[in-house]
Amino acid sequence: MMHTDIVATGWIARLPRSWLPYLLLARVDRPIGTWLLFLPGLWGILLARAPAGATIRLTVLFAAGSLAMRAAGCVVNDLWDRDIDRLVARTAGRPLASGALRPRHALAFLAVLLLAGLAVLLQLNRLSQALGVASLLLVALYPLAKRITWWPQLMMGFTFGFGAPMGYAAATGRLDAAWATLYAAAILWDLGFDTIYAHQDREDDALAGVRSTARLFGERTRPFLAVCYAAATGLLALSGVLAGCGFWFYPALALPAALLVRQVVALDIGDPAGCLRLFRSNRETGLAIALAFLAGWL
Repeated sequence: MMHTDIVATGWIARLPRSWLPYLLLARVDRPIGTWLLFLPGLWGILLARAPAGATIRLTVLFAAGSLAMRAAGCVVNDLWDRDIDRLVARTAGRPLASGALRPRHALAFLAVLLLAGLAVLLQLNRLSQALGVASLLLVALYPLAKRITWWPQLMMGFTFGFGAPMGYAAATGRLDAAWATLYAAAILWDLGFDTIYAHQDREDDALAGVRSTARLFGERTRPFLAVCYAAATGLLALSGVLAGCGFWFYPALALPAALLVRQVVALDIGDPAGCLRLFRSNRETGLAIALAFLAGWL
């Protein structure tokens, strides 16, 4: 059976059929991407230890913004990659690759999503607004990375991890060492799990000429992943030190560290479905990191 991560059944199948291509284009059937975009932002908000009311408000805004901007990023990605997607089994059924939507439909949908993201951005402070505008360059350029470098997963880390410095800036109104360290941790976390994700397409990517860290490291992915995750954990701990987190942050960080170790041990690059499961497990890992930052309030 052809491996694909598109989910067109369940609750999404009960909606009007005319909506389905747009929902699939936005990856509404796969909310894991929204989680992985939102969680670093939540880390930044919690690391700042703002008053409870401001923290809740920012968390709600970042959740809404993550939903809109993840969908916008998917539209941009699929517009750039529609010809490549037709050559890869997992992505051949995407709406633009399959012809279910035309590029002009996707562009109109993208405009709506960007307006929704703008509405959220205008609720944040000036520093966060400037960072949000800057992030659009990453969103636009990320899909091109696989054409020019073996490290598109690193570019993905810069893009998806950007929520961490935005969340911290939204809560504190400043840039400092804790801001930079948290961003670096998010980038390395993203680099690791997106390398796992890329192993689903390794063989098709080779045929299509698409580059990735999965292809670059191949059988050496496990030690590469261990380095990424160990460095990310160390940087998370350092960000806690720099931000003055309380004692309980550090023992609480043991749980996400253990979950990351489990991914390294369990990785089987020859099992696409298993790689997808490990990739999706990063929602729980990211939530565990958020809980560690929350424990740092004590």
